[in-house]
Order: sequence, then structure tokens, then C-alpha cells
Amino acid sequence: MTGQVRGVQLARLLGQWHALPGRRRSPDYAALAGAVRGLLADGRLPLGVRLPAERELAEALRISRTTVTAAYRQLRETGHLASRRGAGSWTMLPGNHRVASTGLWTPLDDREMLDLGVAALAAPPQLLSAARAATEDLPRYLSGAGYHPTGIIELREAVADAYTARGLPTSADQIMVTSGTQHALDLVLRLALAPGGTVLVESPTYPNALAALAGRRARISTHGLAADTGWEPDLLLGSLRQTRPKLAYLIPEFQNPTGHLMPASLRERVVAAAHAVGTDLIIDESFVDLSMDGTELPPPVATYDRHSRVISIGGMSKPYWGGLRIGWVRASAPQVQRLAAVRVGVDMSSPVLDQLVAVHLLADAEAIVADRRVQLAVQRDALLGALAHRLPEWRVTVPRGGVTLWAELDGPVSSALARAAEEVGVRLAPGPRFGLDGTLERFLRLPFTLPEADLVEAVERLAAIRYDLDRAGRQRWREPAVIA
Repeated sequence: MTGQVRGVQLARLLGQWHALPGRRRSPDYAALAGAVRGLLADGRLPLGVRLPAERELAEALRISRTTVTAAYRQLRETGHLASRRGAGSWTMLPGNHRVASTGLWTPLDDREMLDLGVAALAAPPQLLSAARAATEDLPRYLSGAGYHPTGIIELREAVADAYTARGLPTSADQIMVTSGTQHALDLVLRLALAPGGTVLVESPTYPNALAALAGRRARISTHGLAADTGWEPDLLLGSLRQTRPKLAYLIPEFQNPTGHLMPASLRERVVAAAHAVGTDLIIDESFVDLSMDGTELPPPVATYDRHSRVISIGGMSKPYWGGLRIGWVRASAPQVQRLAAVRVGVDMSSPVLDQLVAVHLLADAEAIVADRRVQLAVQRDALLGALAHRLPEWRVTVPRGGVTLWAELDGPVSSALARAAEEVGVRLAPGPRFGLDGTLERFLRLPFTLPEADLVEAVERLAAIRYDLDRAGRQRWREPAVIA
């Protein structure tokens, strides 16, 4: 059990539960039960939390206790509530679900699902040859213990060379190899953020970054991105100066989920403002390789850093393959050594074989990334065309890189649409997943990482359910799966 929610707290979370889509077709108890399931879907109501007593919730909502009793009974019948006489009722999920790798829950029978919740590509064909070459390199490491807390030297040099090629001179001593970008973020937070420390993030932002910050019990403030233009410079710099956070987590290259690219002038001003107020910047460069349409990238944010305020993180997941759990941190050499000391309490090092695979992939990076850019541009345009044809009311700013569209819907229906989409074989990441407080219901992240035909088919299905959504009756419950 993670805790207890009081009646007034749950009432606040439920909001206008009686005005949800399909409400006029449902009795009060069914609408209330559906609203509670919606809170579970958004992650605003945790699993294992004890709900208020029936009488307490009835008083908070100003409805009859009979209605609450019936709603709780329905939640028990659908597997969303467990009750024990005299002890209370706890939130849960149905038995045909399992825990996914992010702690979210995913149905077991999802093999035919068109998954638009994960913004990642299938492996490139070069992965097999890289894996074979890595096995040939492995014997020279077998005489040692196999622990390399900062990473094997070949990979650290390859990553450092990539930064240098981008105009940011970097040595291998400034690189630490991690087990993915998320692991890199976790280690930096362990080093740089005390529990309860303040952090500034963009809104919307990457959900798993929010999860990592929640794990550190961070106090989070947000800078809202404009859907069409991205960062508002004066507001972003003002937020840094006013809140003076310990850390700021930013995604300047093809921001996830909006796809915006931060201009060079703002990068320089952000670094200067961060230094002035004592804020360290965590710069997530997961999508830096995936520019399109000949877009020229601004210099790395760390280019403007003269005081070791910028810690850059990146990895192989987006341009190469998510199954290759290789990431890295670029920081000053002393910071890398401190990170290595922190890492001992988490894991000893990344797998040597995986690191060798990464070395060979990076050696062929020019060809692999070029193919990825062409592939993504074609798939992006296919998704844009399908949306323009079938859902013209949705507004989308065309990204010049990355792997996602951030669509502004024709109403605040993102979570309801995601639930309905599960029933027609499409998995979505609704807008509230990318924020803190259940807002962003008018937005939806749509990756263009699936094949063209799958993207067009997914839009066809979404269009079919969107036009019936406001008239839909009670829908069978499913939860979204991994968001990446």
C-alpha cells in the first residue's frame, strides 16, 4: 500500500466527473466508477492507494452513499478495487495485466496492437553484423573482471569523438557509459539532487524523466512550451531567475514530445542564466542525430558552458535500437569520477558485449543515421498526410527532426481517446502523461516510428472512434503500456 487518499482529495481529482463523455448514457454510479478508472489511466491515482470510506466520499461529492457503494462494487467487479471488511478498499488493476518495464501496466494480449505509445524504431539491419564483430572482439576482455564503471575505452573515445565532430571538444575522460539514457539521468539525479530539491522542466516533457524526478521526491516547476513555437525565451529565463532551481532538465534537440529545436541564441542565454542563479543543466540529447529536411543543428548547449554547469546525456535507443541499453553522460572529468562512485550503489558497469556492439554501430554511424533520417522523413510525411485527410481538425506543427508529432486535438479528449483506441487495436500516449497535473488533455503524442501502412491504418482507426467518442457508452478498461 502506498498511502491513503481522503475524500476531499479524491473529489478534487475527479473534478467534473459527471460531465465526462458518455455521461448521459450512464447511471451516476457507472460514471463515477469510470472516472476513477480514468484517474488510474492518467497515473493521477496511484495503484495500491486506499480510497476513502463510502460515506466520506459521498459527503465530499455531495451524492448519495448508495451511489458510491455501487461505484465501488463495479470497480471490484472490473478488477480495479480490492476490499477487505473493516480494513478498506485499495486500487489495483485487473488480473490480465502485467507490470511493464516502466512501472506502467500493459495487457498480455497485445501482439496485434499498433503501438503509438513507444517512440522508438526497430533495429537497423547493421545491428547483426555489429553484434558478430563484437563477439570477435570480446575475447580480449575475458581475462579481466569485466567491470568498467565509466565504460570501455573504445566506446568512450567513440562518443567523445562524436561530440568533438559537433564542435564540442571532448576527451574520453569526460564520458561515462551507462545502461541507457534513463540510467544516465538517474545517476545524475543521484549525484546532483538531494531529496526534495527543486527542478525546472519543460511542459510537456518526457514522462520517464518525470518518473525519475518523482523517485527523488523533487519539487518540480514547469516552463510551458507553446505548441507551435516552443520555448518563450523571456519566460524560460524568468523561470530560472525566479525559482532558482537546483537543476533544470531540458530537451533542446527535437524536444520530446513536441519536436521543437531550441535556437542557438537561447541556448547561450540559458547557460548564462543558469550560471548566474546556481542552476545545473541536464541536457537530454536523445534525438540529436535525427534531423530531417536538411536542418542544420545549433551548437551543443555545452558549447556555451564555462563553469561545468551543463551535463549532457544521450544514448543509442532512438537512432539505433532501444534493445541496446547503451547511454552516456558527458560532463567534466571530475564529475564523471563522482558519477562512477555513485554508480557502485546502483550497478557496477554496463555489459561489455553491448558496449562493443555500440562501438561497431558508431563506426558505421554516418550510413546508419542517414538511412534513419530518410526512413523517418517518409514515415512522418505519411502520418501527416493521413491526419490531414482523416482528422483535419487536429493541428500539428511539422517537426524538422526527432520521431514524434505533438497534435492539438479538437477537444479535451486525449485520455478518453486513448482508452477507446485500445478497443480498436491502437495504443496511444495521451497528453496528460507528459505533464504533472492532469492537464494537456487537448494534446496527443503521435510517433512516426511504425511503417507507413501501419501509421495510415492507425489514423483510420482513430478517425473512426473520434467521431463516435462523444456518443460512446461505457467502454471496457485497458491501460496504456510503455511510453518511451
